[in-house]
Amino acid sequence: MAGKLNNLTKRSTWELQPERSTFAPSNKWSNKDMDPVPIHMRTWTMWDYTSYWLSDGFNVATWNMASSMLAVGLSWRQALPAIAIGHFIIALAVVANGTIGARLHVPFPVLNRSSFGYWLSYFSVVSRVVLAMFWFAIQSYTGSECVYQMLKAIWPSTARIPNHLSPNANITTVGIMCYFLYWLIQLPFLLVSPHKIRYLFIAKAILAPATGLSMMIWAFVRTGGGPIFAQKASISGSALSWAMLSAMNSAIGNYATLSVNIPDFTRYARSPRDQYIQVLVIPVIFTFFAFMGIAVTSAGNVIYGEILWDPLTLIDRWDNRAAAFFASFVFCLATIGTNVSANSISAANDFTALLPRWLNIRRGQILCAFIGGWVICPWEILGSAIGFLNFMGGYTVFLGPICSIMIVDYWLIHKGKIDVPALYNFDGRYRYTAGVNWRALLALVVPDKLNQPEDLALLGCLAYFSLAGVTYFAASKLFPPTETMLDEHISGDDRLEAHDQSDNVITDEKSSDVKVSHHAV
Repeated sequence: MAGKLNNLTKRSTWELQPERSTFAPSNKWSNKDMDPVPIHMRTWTMWDYTSYWLSDGFNVATWNMASSMLAVGLSWRQALPAIAIGHFIIALAVVANGTIGARLHVPFPVLNRSSFGYWLSYFSVVSRVVLAMFWFAIQSYTGSECVYQMLKAIWPSTARIPNHLSPNANITTVGIMCYFLYWLIQLPFLLVSPHKIRYLFIAKAILAPATGLSMMIWAFVRTGGGPIFAQKASISGSALSWAMLSAMNSAIGNYATLSVNIPDFTRYARSPRDQYIQVLVIPVIFTFFAFMGIAVTSAGNVIYGEILWDPLTLIDRWDNRAAAFFASFVFCLATIGTNVSANSISAANDFTALLPRWLNIRRGQILCAFIGGWVICPWEILGSAIGFLNFMGGYTVFLGPICSIMIVDYWLIHKGKIDVPALYNFDGRYRYTAGVNWRALLALVVPDKLNQPEDLALLGCLAYFSLAGVTYFAASKLFPPTETMLDEHISGDDRLEAHDQSDNVITDEKSSDVKVSHHAV
């Protein structure tokens, strides 16, 4: 027993078993989970991407997205177009970046090396993994509130459990209990292989819209609409214009993170065409779910005498316990789907790229579950909301330029011609200058220096995205990275096929050896 415990303290115990990578010379810089997706695992179709966004769009944040827009003086007729336009813009970025992943079949951390250089790419990877873990924590806390409503619907006495924690803890006894239960419920979903997790999205894509539609029908039947639909804009002129732009930017920033690492999912596409559907489904889905939020909240104002933007607070007022349980269950499932798709898998890919000798995607998701779930105490973060929002806003501003640089580099500078095997070679063509593409570094710094006027700052992510793209394009045209320019794209699919065939031969030989040894015995 003591010997086993001693082994746990050895570094070698935690190292991954060496597996043959298709392109990487060793597991020091990469491992098999970072390889291009094998051809037989490229199975995602347009319906999978539709269900992915149906799954991701239905959550508490989308439900009350319009609340902040109405709070600054917009009417619902102005808020919905701002949401639609903002999500159409982010959909263009998602498809532009997603097509790269669908063509190269590599994850975001590897793809990023072509535009940033080997070492500078780690900056964007670290930025993304930090943001992913913080959002994982916040979404987990939201999920715990869903669990509370589920338990309360079954056992109303849950609401009367006494609190034994200090008021300074920012969480109650029943709150930490529900958080732990949600964390346990969510954990098995984090162990599912990314190319199989699409079945979770399909299930959520069926249940979530059905629940939202049921709540919206209930709202209109009970009240016929409510006062929010009669609310007019309280601002006009230039103030209205800037408020619309700010609202649109808010919608863009909502998924700026996923526009960066969407290759983590489009790498599984059967064909690049299968993920083009995202440009239509993203604005439609998010606008429709935001409208649901407006409709149900407006009805709640008539029924309960107050505006309840949080759907869980609204559910808490329901007398029908069965309806409250089912609605809370669907929101819980929706939160799990969002956490897996937008945060957990993304963080796992980033962790795998940072520590390939010790972490693969499964270990990365478990690490995210513990760090994001428990080390980053979300109830403490939400207890100091101003500092948290400032921190998250700062990181979002970095992600816009990262996305812009990747898109400009692939489509305008390299014109879709990338040497995929070289992405795994530390001393290859994408090393640039000591592992840093200074053009990308310049494009990260310049927008922060130029984006100072207060009105321009309201555009936030959109302004940073545009300034970074223009800066990178200009620098790359004036000082072209000739060492990375190719006459044709090098996919490496031939090596992937040969690698898969050799793996099958090795597996067959091992099976034969086992059969022979059993026969001899």
